[in-house]
Amino acid sequence: MTEHHHDHHDHGHGRHAHSHAGHSHAPASFGAAFAIGTALNLGFVVVEAFAGFLGNSMALLADAGHNLGDGLGLVMAWGAYVLSRRRPTANYTFGLGQSSILAALFNALLLLIAVGAISWEAVQRLIHPEPVVAGIVMAVAAVGIVINGATALLFASGRKGDLNVHAAFLHMMADAGVSAGVVVAGLVILWTGWQWVDPVVSLAVNLVIVLATWGILRQSLTLAVAGVPASVDLPAVKRDLAGLPGVADVHDLHVWPLSTTETALSCHLVMPGGHPGDQFLVDAGARLREHHRIGHPTFQIETDASRQCPFAPDEVV
Repeated sequence: MTEHHHDHHDHGHGRHAHSHAGHSHAPASFGAAFAIGTALNLGFVVVEAFAGFLGNSMALLADAGHNLGDGLGLVMAWGAYVLSRRRPTANYTFGLGQSSILAALFNALLLLIAVGAISWEAVQRLIHPEPVVAGIVMAVAAVGIVINGATALLFASGRKGDLNVHAAFLHMMADAGVSAGVVVAGLVILWTGWQWVDPVVSLAVNLVIVLATWGILRQSLTLAVAGVPASVDLPAVKRDLAGLPGVADVHDLHVWPLSTTETALSCHLVMPGGHPGDQFLVDAGARLREHHRIGHPTFQIETDASRQCPFAPDEVV
């Protein structure tokens, strides 16, 4: 497994200093994981939807709809993963890493729309119950446990460092749990003949989807509007910067996402003792990278503490 890093660049120009730390990308092997996961899921959707119609099972159709959403979400996540690995250009100087944020956001929205449609149909089935072929339901859902569990394992190693990969992992794990619930519904129908169990399980499926998706939606919305990533403790970042040797004040501090794995920072550092030199920039960048996973910092050095910087007030952007 290999990992791609951009070259490091550190520049000091008079009062302005700019430091780039290494960018962190997901390992290249995730490209294969997305391809395999997408193929498995979309193939299973076809089988599951056909079995749902054949067995007259709303629970299976609900799970098929969810898996279709996950399959499309994996396609978007895969595309964003590929785009985020492209080098910056004159038109996209940060590259296309933010496409991974949009993929996570669209993925969450797509699943929530599917939840609404499936819930409506499930309520109709509760009002007008229809017979379900429990054996077909159980057999297909059991296959779903295996496929979704195997797909989740493909993303297990990257779930902690990339919201895009974490979304894929979380949905696959939820799918495996949901399929297990559908198997239980089939057993209950076989034992009791209670047809209403099928739509009730489909509503439970939807609840699981909402709970699993809500956090992804909230985080991706935050990143989409350039909010501080959840992994960054902004007060701690400011304390670390203020504690650097020679720094009297820190202001105009901004932290924003470049992708679901990369974070940028810019700030003004008041240093009355004069410009600290390139090694200071290297050390400050390394500290941010190691302590806060911020890989693209930009520092502006101000040496006159008596001059009021127009960007010093917190309310000024």
